[in-house]
Amino acid sequence: MTIDLTQMQPGEAGIVKEIQGGQGFVRKLQSMGVRPEKKITKVSSHFWRGPQTVEVDNMQIAVGFGMAKKIMVAVKR
Repeated sequence: MTIDLTQMQPGEAGIVKEIQGGQGFVRKLQSMGVRPEKKITKVSSHFWRGPQTVEVDNMQIAVGFGMAKKIMVAVKR
């Protein structure tokens, strides 16, 4: 099942399948380690459209809600 990052539950892991956005947006995420076919784990999210904290390659990063909506992740449920 492919969902966006905001729909994942804390502690849930998946594989990044697609980043929907322009070249600059994709490049910014890739510089943070978020790229297709990478394993990503959601650490936490803030209530009411706040930043989403994820772990990629043993590094935690926070992405805004709007950015997280454009990161499509394949998860097993």
